[in-house]
Amino acid sequence: MKVNIYYGGRGLIDDPTIFAMNKVGKVLEELNIQVMRYNLYEDKRGISVLPKTLKEADAVVLAASIEWMGIGGLLWQFLDSCWLYGDKEKISRLYMMPVVISTTYGEKDAQFTMVRAWEMLGGIPCDGICAYINDSVKFETSSDYSYLIEKKTENFYRIFSKKISSFPSSTKAVKENVLRPKSITLTPQESEQLSEYVSNDSYVKRQKEDIQELTQMFKRMMGDDKPYLDKLQKAFHAVPNVAVSFSWECTELKETLFILVDNDKLDCHYGGEQKADAMIKSDQAVMAKVMNGEETLQNAFMSGEVTAKGNFKLLNTFDSLFRL
Repeated sequence: MKVNIYYGGRGLIDDPTIFAMNKVGKVLEELNIQVMRYNLYEDKRGISVLPKTLKEADAVVLAASIEWMGIGGLLWQFLDSCWLYGDKEKISRLYMMPVVISTTYGEKDAQFTMVRAWEMLGGIPCDGICAYINDSVKFETSSDYSYLIEKKTENFYRIFSKKISSFPSSTKAVKENVLRPKSITLTPQESEQLSEYVSNDSYVKRQKEDIQELTQMFKRMMGDDKPYLDKLQKAFHAVPNVAVSFSWECTELKETLFILVDNDKLDCHYGGEQKADAMIKSDQAVMAKVMNGEETLQNAFMSGEVTAKGNFKLLNTFDSLFRL
């Protein structure tokens, strides 16, 4: 039989949780149980793939160090990964003993959190070790504390080795009726593979780049909602002592195109209401003809395809400034 121990502390030398965890492991080994320990702080990026290590275990020990408030982020991350990627059918047969040692307030709250989380995962929580320790040396040298840890561990061994049933809990009923993962249904093998992808930084980075590339591609396929800015920049030819402004309202575009020229400086952008020397209005087909060089703005105005307000003479200036 095999027991996995998951330690969520920071690995500090004076952490009393380490002593309790080592004592639990030693007692189990004396009972001919194979013990595998995972220190979550040693491989933070690999936490998402740890749920697959539950497959060969008969029971687990979750060890938490309470230094400030709650069980800590690493252990939460592991439990999150179990919820997202773990084999729920396997977890439903796993007994869990919590080991919660606090150097501050809140060890009972933390133990309750771990028990409730394991129940939500579908597992079977057992009685564990919960203590407040303000002197780690006294704790480690006390024969009474060692005796209590041994008895708790032996009781845990009797429960998981004999597969003793537990009383039903309302948490399980809530999980079955309310707490369903909002995700696609995956097989345990697919969930395990997904967890490996999540822990691979290069894969995640590549996926983000691919998504961004696809977004740009679909944007081009569906049409840019702010077209022609680059084309105007490339076609601009400055005319000395010319400072003019154009606004071009297109019925198909959400915003108005503004073109501001000040000698050799050009500013093209889309925006809301803004005053301009020449205010142009047309549909997108006519705008495309002008921007693609198929027709000058002056000819489009003379033919009635474009309406304008303001200084009409500037329409000819537009054709001189932008050699489309």
